[in-house]
Amino acid sequence: MKLASLKKGRDGELIVVSQDLSKAVSATDIAPTLQAALDDWAKKEPQLKARYDSLNNGELENTFDFDESACASPLPRAYQWADGSAYVNHVELVRKARNAEMPESFWHDPLMYQGGSDFFIGPREDIPIESEEWGIDFEAEVAVITDDVPMGSSPEQCEEHIILFMLVNDVSLRGLIPGELAKGFGFFQSKPSSAFSPVVVTKDELGDAWHDGRLHLPMLVDFNNEAFGKANAGNDMTFNFPQIVAHAAKSRPLASGAIIGSGTISNKQDTEHGSAIKDGGLGYSCIAEVRMIETINNGKPTTPFMKFGDTVRIQMKDEKGDSIFGTIDQKVVEYKAP
Repeated sequence: MKLASLKKGRDGELIVVSQDLSKAVSATDIAPTLQAALDDWAKKEPQLKARYDSLNNGELENTFDFDESACASPLPRAYQWADGSAYVNHVELVRKARNAEMPESFWHDPLMYQGGSDFFIGPREDIPIESEEWGIDFEAEVAVITDDVPMGSSPEQCEEHIILFMLVNDVSLRGLIPGELAKGFGFFQSKPSSAFSPVVVTKDELGDAWHDGRLHLPMLVDFNNEAFGKANAGNDMTFNFPQIVAHAAKSRPLASGAIIGSGTISNKQDTEHGSAIKDGGLGYSCIAEVRMIETINNGKPTTPFMKFGDTVRIQMKDEKGDSIFGTIDQKVVEYKAP
């Protein structure tokens, strides 16, 4: 099943989207918003699935053309947004670039930060940032949405609580991160509003690509209309989604609608540090990783972070080449205070 939220009010308006992303139909008579559906998922999911099947079978008359630019993020705001760092290769590169040893614990204890969830950017909306000096970067990730997860749930139990999937652009301000981390209290100003894919999907839409708690498909990233990354989200993922959801729920329950992110997708590829697409590699899911490799290999980075007017496009396709989640397509613009 595929669902989306049209831009309306603070929490959007729930619609059901056809499998090929061409048509949609309102679902507000079932649940006004996605969060409302999640709050009563056991009852609402069968009703939404029945409408989804009818939509795909051409049995409905009140359909309309699906427009991704009319969508907010599936949850325009959420009770919880926690982002992991499941690809330890990414963390290892970050530390190696600054000649820092990586603690052994990073291989068995996931990193995670709690992001701001009171406002998310739409998947086709501009990214407003006040200054280019802040080191503007994108991070292409996969995220899951859970139903209610009891505190202390095991990874095996958590897998049953993962009900929806989507993509993320976890916008990062690299120039602000060192100062914040030096305080020993984590990210805040360095993590502005994130954006999520137009469409959120249930597990059955992923087919065989979903197994061992990982989504085994390439994350396609274009930077300024040039291919930048196609790393496989299932490869080199040290901690799978059930494990990082369990990590989030270790000392607290997660409420229905909690969003848990994978962290930047990062593949080791065919060399020690990976390689760019133009060099025959799988590319990268953020600019910072390119700069890390440049620093390791050449002593300093040469690829700049994003400037005003730069664009990023993030999507994932199935084995037939069809888009699963729709496309995150954004431009960085200078923020002007009202």
